[in-house]
Amino acid sequence: MNAASGQSPNVLDGHEPLTSFGRPVHAVVVGASGGIGKAFVEALAQNQSVVRVHALSRTPPKFSDPKILSGVIDLEDEHAIAAAADGIAEHSGTINLIIVATGILHDGAAFQPEKSWRALSADQLERAFKINTIGPLLVARHFLPLLDRDAKSVFTVLSARVGSIEDNRLGGWYGYRASKAALNMSVRNLSVELGRTHPHTICLSLHPGTVDTGLSKPFQRGVKEGQLQSPASCTTSLIRVIDAATPDDTGEFFAYDGTRLPF
Repeated sequence: MNAASGQSPNVLDGHEPLTSFGRPVHAVVVGASGGIGKAFVEALAQNQSVVRVHALSRTPPKFSDPKILSGVIDLEDEHAIAAAADGIAEHSGTINLIIVATGILHDGAAFQPEKSWRALSADQLERAFKINTIGPLLVARHFLPLLDRDAKSVFTVLSARVGSIEDNRLGGWYGYRASKAALNMSVRNLSVELGRTHPHTICLSLHPGTVDTGLSKPFQRGVKEGQLQSPASCTTSLIRVIDAATPDDTGEFFAYDGTRLPF
């Protein structure tokens, strides 16, 4: 992918074919009720290369497109994750694309991202790691066996630039930063292991940028003009990165514009 040099991949509209997969795409989106997850589902359903989108979330939204099948998943319940994978295996068999579009930064009055070590809480840290790190890893455990071994397949998670250790200049947000850094390491681990048995499989951490969703809403005041993306714009860019990715990119961390980010 030419993003390896810091350049954006070739322009691809979200509705144009995902040509790099070389066959009809069966996709899974975990977190389909969130702002970015729902936009992923809708964009993939409109893509002529995609024949099926499994839209999974704790409370699945209703979609009218016949390509979309909604299902239940709970990242804090491994039995629910396994059941969702089993259901998709029975319906579709092989999967080409898995997108884990989940994450937690705050939970209303329950907790907010820590501004100082003085605000650290075991309960809050545990919840951040359960949803941002452990949940995606359990999705990998139960869904990776469904990936197509004979052609390009992609397992990707939504990470965050603030999870970069090298890029951390501001501090704060302990639980979110640490859990996303752990997620990036986990994706690298998966890429190393799968590289031995699944040469066509690509594992990616993706930074979506600042997107107009409930996760970023309390923090949008400081966003510079023109830097706040819509979910639809964000997912079009991320689909572009996914389509441009090759096995040489597996285990890497990319921004929505195709720039390779430091760990």
